[in-house]
Amino acid sequence: MNLPFFIAKRYLLSKKSHNAINIISGISVGSVCIVTMALIVVLSAFNGLSALVQSLYNSFDSDISITIKQGKTFDPNSTEIQSLKKMDGLAYYSEIIEGNALLKYENKQCLATIKGVNNDYKKMNGFDSLLTEGDFNLEKNNVVIGRGIGYILQTGSNNLFFPISAYAPKRGNIISINPEDGLNELKVYPSGTFSINDELDSKYVFMGIAKARELFDYTTEVTSIEVGIKPGFDKESIQQQISSLLGNNYHVKNREQQNELLYKTLKTEKLWTFLILVFILIIGTFNVVGSLTMLIIEKKKDITILHDMGADIQLIRKIFLLEGMLIMIIGATSGIVLGALICWLQLKFSLVPLSEGWLVDAYPIHMLASDFILVLAVVLLIGFFAAWYPVRIFTKKHLM
Repeated sequence: MNLPFFIAKRYLLSKKSHNAINIISGISVGSVCIVTMALIVVLSAFNGLSALVQSLYNSFDSDISITIKQGKTFDPNSTEIQSLKKMDGLAYYSEIIEGNALLKYENKQCLATIKGVNNDYKKMNGFDSLLTEGDFNLEKNNVVIGRGIGYILQTGSNNLFFPISAYAPKRGNIISINPEDGLNELKVYPSGTFSINDELDSKYVFMGIAKARELFDYTTEVTSIEVGIKPGFDKESIQQQISSLLGNNYHVKNREQQNELLYKTLKTEKLWTFLILVFILIIGTFNVVGSLTMLIIEKKKDITILHDMGADIQLIRKIFLLEGMLIMIIGATSGIVLGALICWLQLKFSLVPLSEGWLVDAYPIHMLASDFILVLAVVLLIGFFAAWYPVRIFTKKHLM
């Protein structure tokens, strides 16, 4: 029999002579339980939100994006780019033309970024998942607009009678008294509307790459090349091969590097939220300190008897340290179970729905085993130090 554990368990579960100790012990377990539960729920909610945001950006961004370091455009027919198409592991290859244009619809207008893509783009990114209206049809003069642009211009998809006018500056030196002579105009018809976030929804318009070249006065040039990698191939290895193939004249970025600020922000927000809740947990463990302190004072006679019977100070300290750890373990275990239950209920029954207009009906939740292990480890570590201090100080006071 483990004597320290047996005595610690009896002290925790037995009724104390002072009812306040029972109350404080119960509050200690409850506070640890609530904060642990909050950690699990909040971290799972952040995981769900991060996964949702990343899935949206994954439908917008490609596995790897290639841009020129100097200048704006480059020739996709160059030797190194053509050899890229033959690389093993590439599933999709999309040439991109991107530039700014003025959009005008009746008496409303706005600036937008035109992104000209080929047929591989839709297959590569699964862009259909972002559409809130219409379809991804870029044939002829069709375009797909962001929901924010649609709101500004007050035009919807499948508007066949009133086209949007897109204006972009002509390349080269244009000498004319009339400013409009320096602009290319293209009539386009929205075939669909997409939604990712407010920034991108109010910025991007997709059209076929041939029409984009016509609007911006390009022939075969591209502003970037986006490629998709076949399942089963290592993306990091493919990225390194492309970098080696193209040399130092090109930027070769994966999805995370294309949205570096976004990924850093998501990780930082999760970290700071975790640290704030851990700080609350530290404050909550003062209840454990108070509970152990009062228990040691109440069991002063028992400590003296155990000492006279031959128990050394290490054994007595171990008893009360185990008492504190039992409080933390019971609280942490209960909190993890409750947190997991709340997350499961949200996944199953959508307890917290989202308003109309979101791409998902309920707040996203994604539970990770690593978060459960991290929370349990942090709670027990804080609990150990919360129990160690009063045990060391007060047992020393009563035995020496």
